[in-house]
Amino acid sequence: MTQAMEYRSTDPEKACIVEREFEAVDEQLHDVLGFLEEELEKHGAGRKQMMALSLAMEEAFVNVAHYAYEGMEPGKAWVSLSFYDDQLTITLKDTGIPFDPMANEDPDITMSAEQRKIGGLGIFMIKKSTDSCSYERKDGYNILKMNKAIR
Repeated sequence: MTQAMEYRSTDPEKACIVEREFEAVDEQLHDVLGFLEEELEKHGAGRKQMMALSLAMEEAFVNVAHYAYEGMEPGKAWVSLSFYDDQLTITLKDTGIPFDPMANEDPDITMSAEQRKIGGLGIFMIKKSTDSCSYERKDGYNILKMNKAIR
């Protein structure tokens, strides 16, 4: 079940921030993407940007759902959307196993699928779908930030 934990700032000097908490399970993906797309529409995002950000969010959330709490009870994932001017920062947090998706090299996509190592394509797609992304482990949280101009 999605829990709304929203903070909205309408102060023009500040970013508009909207946050939600989700169970980190595949069944929540539809709600996560619905939340993202609804907010992108409210902020006038372009169709191309919406598609790219939906792809990045899907890849990131599915990674959390599949791997962050592996061997444990499913945990939580927190999605924060921070809109400032024409920029969006998506922050995806979880308290699962520490994992830095930026630490691995990008896959060599010029090689055939049979020749490539398994894994890494989802993170590569996140990088290609956003203007920038970063990871940090802080206070027991994995924190993935994805930035993109929305217009």
